[in-house]
Amino acid sequence: MQTVLRQLGFAADDRIVIIHPDDIGMCQATLPAYAELVEAGMVSSATAMTPCPWFPAVAAYCRAHPEVDMGVHLTLASEWDVYRWGPVSTRDPASGLLDDEGYFDHGPRQVWERADIHAVEVEIEAQLDRALAAGLDVTHLDSHMDTLVHPRLVGAYARLAQERQLPALIVGLNRHQFLERGFDLRVADEAGRIANELDAAGLLLFADLRMPPLDDASDRLNVCKRIIDTLVPGLTLLRIHPAHDTPELRAMAPDWRCRVADYETFLDPELHRYIRQAGVHVVGYRALRDQLRKQPSGS
Repeated sequence: MQTVLRQLGFAADDRIVIIHPDDIGMCQATLPAYAELVEAGMVSSATAMTPCPWFPAVAAYCRAHPEVDMGVHLTLASEWDVYRWGPVSTRDPASGLLDDEGYFDHGPRQVWERADIHAVEVEIEAQLDRALAAGLDVTHLDSHMDTLVHPRLVGAYARLAQERQLPALIVGLNRHQFLERGFDLRVADEAGRIANELDAAGLLLFADLRMPPLDDASDRLNVCKRIIDTLVPGLTLLRIHPAHDTPELRAMAPDWRCRVADYETFLDPELHRYIRQAGVHVVGYRALRDQLRKQPSGS
């Protein structure tokens, strides 16, 4: 990562941030919110969920606006109770990707325990290929609910990123940081080892991942200002989940207030000014992807 950042003109102590809406196309409410934030100039990248019902509308938007920086939010979980989605590559229960109702499992833990690794590899490649076939100039990969950064699955995720020469969201955490995030000792040891291997292999590892909470919508502007104030040197992804306040969103997502708060806060000119004055550098994934693809093979 540091090599690519230096080649883009950044110093080792620069604080660099990608302001990144997730879950675009999860539901209709995400689409106009994202479009307005792009128009306002306050987001630098985003990811689309190709298994979700509103992905075709995302693809249409991207074809009409080829300048947008859009990646693929590789998805193996379907967390809501009344609004669900499933794999694009298989309906076979033996894949371990389906719950008893034929959708993705509700959360990462079930995926970590049950999913067949080969089926995961096929599924995430199919999701990326669906985005490319729909006309997206895919700039990067990341993982819905961080499912793919578990030690059991991260190899498949990293291989796809390397094969397609795409940056992927992997935070370069050490063993202690994995323990702090609630992983048990065995998983933390394995995760720390894998992070070191990925770094040695030349993958772009992020310094940090930050996100306004999805369980408390209060004081959103100051929450986001504090995130900006406490960015560490290197590259951080600031993940947000903007959406319009719609009956659909309220019916499906218990955290709808936080999603609407992200949309409203990142449209606020006060936050725009605060970020400009904070001395942080806002970048998108496209610059990282294009620089990564200039690297000598195997570097």
